[in-house]
Amino acid sequence: MHYLLLRDSVEDIELQNLNLWQKVNNIKPKAPVKKRVNGAFVSLTRNSDLFGMRKTMRQIEDRFNKNYNYPYIFLNDKPFTDEFKKGVQDMTKANVTFGLVEGEAWDYPSYVDKEKAAEVRKTASYMHAGSESYRFMCRFQSGYFYRHPLLDGLEYYWRIEPDVEYFCDIDYDPFEYMKENKLVYGWNMAPGEYMATVATLWDSVLKFMDKYPQHIEPENFIKYVSEDGKKYNGCHFWTNFEIADLSFYRSKKYEDFFDFLDREGGFFYERWGDAPVHTIAAAIFLKKEQVHYFGDIGYYHPAMGFCPANSDKIGKCVCDPSKHRGIDYECRKKWDTI
Repeated sequence: MHYLLLRDSVEDIELQNLNLWQKVNNIKPKAPVKKRVNGAFVSLTRNSDLFGMRKTMRQIEDRFNKNYNYPYIFLNDKPFTDEFKKGVQDMTKANVTFGLVEGEAWDYPSYVDKEKAAEVRKTASYMHAGSESYRFMCRFQSGYFYRHPLLDGLEYYWRIEPDVEYFCDIDYDPFEYMKENKLVYGWNMAPGEYMATVATLWDSVLKFMDKYPQHIEPENFIKYVSEDGKKYNGCHFWTNFEIADLSFYRSKKYEDFFDFLDREGGFFYERWGDAPVHTIAAAIFLKKEQVHYFGDIGYYHPAMGFCPANSDKIGKCVCDPSKHRGIDYECRKKWDTI
């Protein structure tokens, strides 16, 4: 606690000195100098993703972070190489930290039948069906990333991925926007899920809701993910772009939700992704006004992209709406109707 107070006081002094220096030298900053929100970019990545991550960081720094200097946290289930560390540190003046994912966060829980899980990987035919590590990743992103020691004390996180493009300048602070408007979850794209990967997920959600009615928000937006409450429609926020208040994931209701789903075994017996898990959790635990659609942030992740309206003609974007039409996804349009 004393460390946190000291750190905050030092940061306050630095901002005061900067404001004074600007005033004395008659320099007008592009925007008022403010104390940063307690947020960071967070990425679960691999050493082999170095080039792709450097590309993403170049976009983030040029489009946004050169004006804010938010730190980066990189996580990996293998130790990061010196080459990776130097490669990403070269891309930013911000603080960069590296963490290892290990133990129960990247393994089978005791209640999962490994032989059954292996058989599923042999017989299933959907994308990443045969990948064990992909399932570990989905489970980690669903219930463990926010528990990593490097995220201790962090209030907000912005998830980033390798090989991503940010098409537009971001001339405001999304972290600050989230905090000032008391927003809990922010998203950008909303495709439909491969239903074969989540065949029994909704059945498990219904069982959870029956067991924990006290956790369900009375003014929820469950109709976004299930019109009749009996069947999942596949709508989900694409979590490779996600800005969130971490107190949501650390809450009792979310912890109970993840633990319940984890014991159902669907992360391994099917291929439940963190995107539907996060989305359904938001839909049953939050009010719609606590969730924000960042429709002004042009974004591309390999296979899908999104351009803000008329961004090929106006604004600080380099984006072709005819190629990146994420706004046309049915689940994106459904957001406006609920």
